[in-house]
Amino acid sequence: MSDIQPILDKAIAGERLNPEDGVALLRSHDLIAIGEAANAVTKRLHPEPYRTYNIDRNVNYTNACAAICDFCAFYRPVGHDEVYVLSKEALHQKVRETVELGGDQILMQGGLHPTLPLEWYEEMLAGLKEEFPQVNVHGFSPPELFHFHKISKLPLKTVLERLKVAGLGSIPGGGGEILVDRVRKAITRGKVLTDDWLNVMRVWHEIGGRSTATMMFGHIETLEERVEHFERVRQLQDETGGFTAFISWTHQPPDSAPWYGGDRKDGTDMSKLPPAGAFEYLKTQAVSRLYLDNVPNIQSSWVTQGEKIGQTALFFGANDMGSLMIEENVVSQAGTVYHLTVDTIRRCIREAGYIPRQRNVRYEYLDEPTDFDEPSTPSRVALPVLS
Repeated sequence: MSDIQPILDKAIAGERLNPEDGVALLRSHDLIAIGEAANAVTKRLHPEPYRTYNIDRNVNYTNACAAICDFCAFYRPVGHDEVYVLSKEALHQKVRETVELGGDQILMQGGLHPTLPLEWYEEMLAGLKEEFPQVNVHGFSPPELFHFHKISKLPLKTVLERLKVAGLGSIPGGGGEILVDRVRKAITRGKVLTDDWLNVMRVWHEIGGRSTATMMFGHIETLEERVEHFERVRQLQDETGGFTAFISWTHQPPDSAPWYGGDRKDGTDMSKLPPAGAFEYLKTQAVSRLYLDNVPNIQSSWVTQGEKIGQTALFFGANDMGSLMIEENVVSQAGTVYHLTVDTIRRCIREAGYIPRQRNVRYEYLDEPTDFDEPSTPSRVALPVLS
């Protein structure tokens, strides 16, 4: 019997894991045992024959950013000749195209623009709400929202309430990276630290909002710090119950990012760090499912892993294939570009033995299953070679 089997049995039985359990699982190389346990937990939490996806579009309203993140190839420093702010016309055209493709949501994020006032964001949201009332704006990561709070000099709760009234529907978990200050201080400057990231989510949940939580791993963090990230998310979920899903993905080393220099103070160039492979991705996702016993949904990250690993993730704790992502600008700037169609996503779900269903941010179904969507035999999935 594997030395981690007692920990896996505990999770399968619905008992809460502790940090030592989480670290032991991440240190283990028994990927299959961990994956089987995560799959068992997923089936206990989601016995329905469906696995879900959604259709949205990443809209990055600006790439100007006052913060410096050593892993980000998307942003441009203030004053750079490639800085942009989307016009109302350009933004509305992107949303219109999303609606025409069957989407009900936009994921809207940008850099920490140093001068745009809170009223600018309110007007943008109000304009979207007026023209596209059926579209949910899943927008503004905690670093952005904390930045709005600092720029406006208003209480955080006031900022969030005003944005909610203007049309903000839910908050993505962007900018989470690793929720440990040692890591955040090492790889970012001028960006929100752990307690304030979590407090943005806490206050949003307190005023009735819902959000997702994320983790970007596979860079300078330790395994203990990955588990500390899980622990902080789980503690806040115990307190508020406001997270609908957890999404993890691997650090994508940027091909080049000359506008911030690349070399960190300790001499590490994050563009030279070897990317975490599929083995580490699947194991970490599976452990997140076992550890986050109070977060209802786990999303696959095919955007960073590709179609086959994204599909395989449905056997390693994920019950959701994530978004069609009509447009994606941040990860692709680092050189990682995967594109799937709705038909491909639905096929991946069917081949995994489930019926595909489109859902919204609250994981409510938006369609009805058809005879065409009857699942294939799961054994037809060809498992890829893991690196």
